[in-house]
Amino acid sequence: GMGGVVIMGPFTYVVEQIDGDYAQLRRTDAPEEERKLVARALLPEEIAEGTKLRYEMFEYSVMY
Repeated sequence: GMGGVVIMGPFTYVVEQIDGDYAQLRRTDAPEEERKLVARALLPEEIAEGTKLRYEMFEYSVMY
């Protein structure tokens, strides 16, 4: 094993759906994983469905 090392990214997500105060994110590098429900308060304000996000060190940023 890897000795319990947690890989903290960077991961790339795409916003699949925006649902009120939450957004559903899908990992683009692991599309078979379950979608991740994230409070919009934790995400950049300008996201829309289809926005690509980079997640690194507990922070999301928009990829242009």
